Amino acid sequence: MTTVPASPAATASTPRLRRLDLSATDPAAVAERMALCRRGASPDEGVRSATRAILDDVRARGVAAVREANAKFGGGRANGLLLVERAEMSAARDALSRDDRSALDQAIANVRRFAEPQLPATTRTSIVEGIEIERRWRPLDRVGCYVPGGSAPYPSSLVMTVVPAQVADVRSIVIASPASADGVVHPVLLGAAGLLEVDALLVAGGAQAIGALAFGLSADATGDGGGAFAPVDRIVGPGNAWVTAAKLEVAGFVGIDLPAGPSEGMVLADDGADPVLVAADLVTQAEHGPDSPAILVTTSRTLADAVEAEIGRLLPRLERGEILARALAVHGRIAIAPDLATAIAFVDAYAPEHLSIDVRDPEAAADAIRNAGSIFVGPWAPESAGDYATGANHVLPTGGLARACNPLGVEAFGRFSQVQRVDEHGLAAIRTTVERLATVEGLTAHRNAISARFRE
Repeated sequence: MTTVPASPAATASTPRLRRLDLSATDPAAVAERMALCRRGASPDEGVRSATRAILDDVRARGVAAVREANAKFGGGRANGLLLVERAEMSAARDALSRDDRSALDQAIANVRRFAEPQLPATTRTSIVEGIEIERRWRPLDRVGCYVPGGSAPYPSSLVMTVVPAQVADVRSIVIASPASADGVVHPVLLGAAGLLEVDALLVAGGAQAIGALAFGLSADATGDGGGAFAPVDRIVGPGNAWVTAAKLEVAGFVGIDLPAGPSEGMVLADDGADPVLVAADLVTQAEHGPDSPAILVTTSRTLADAVEAEIGRLLPRLERGEILARALAVHGRIAIAPDLATAIAFVDAYAPEHLSIDVRDPEAAADAIRNAGSIFVGPWAPESAGDYATGANHVLPTGGLARACNPLGVEAFGRFSQVQRVDEHGLAAIRTTVERLATVEGLTAHRNAISARFRE
């Protein structure tokens, strides 16, 4: 693809972000843009195949398979126990520091405030006299929330998945989350689970955790004193490629929210943006892992150079600078557009999970965007604010699925049923239509179910 040279001022230690010229029309340029925009959220077949084997093992052998997978891939507790007792979660809640408790309380309150108006309503519609149809909303009975972990704890993801489930009035909410490399569940994660009074916490990660949520675990095998771990009705929450692959595989057994894969960050900025803020926002989502894309879309080469230089100064000061450098080296991009309209068109085609907008008229740009999971408008709206405490949900569609999927919301924790009420007058009003269409389709039993009711 046609590339734009990196800044000559860049030092050897500055991450070199591949530059894309959005005005280029040669076939290679168009093909690379198409590959970026139609990247997909589904992991490759190698991961899918290996995930399938783990899930088959968990389904067949239950607890033994989960423990063996934890030992092989990581995510298990040092003592081997899978279930955390309610008493342990309550104790962790009570042991939270004042600052941690205050932060969790505010995040929970804000997420709840945003979620409550989302509660779907039951509706009743009169079609004709004698026919009334109800679209009835009901919460799910049991939901499993996957909370990433291992290299870092994510109590924020626990809040984002559990709170809307509570607003929906789900009867039973369980968590699955891996322990750290030394076999410990982070105390703030445990405290958040205790604060929200989740029903159970399964200590497992990856495909084995998704398998346990989907297929359940028998009471006599857990050995944890927690009784059976029953299958859930739907699995929600973000995760790595293995979690995403596992959710796709079990979708025939349980519901899933969406295949939320590696986190993505995109920044749309013009020459009026502050390169320090743009650089800070650009690397935010790449901090999650080396497979996370970070893309700057800008109309200004000067800003592009300044942002790249600022990233070089910023990374050495960050704890996960090495992960960020790997992510930016492989998945970092700076797309140079000839004008704002072209830049917005590329953003829309890419359909990012997170989009920060820092242009002169950010509201107009935000209005023009059709495809993005979560949009952050203006220089005072960093993506990290939404990840923790604005109240918006941070479980978002990735891989371009923002073209078709929603952020996680209350509606994911329930479903609608149709209730049809028909009396004699109503059926008579549609009798001819039903009988005729059934005859056209050759379904005479369908037709008979109508005519039998009107026999003399």
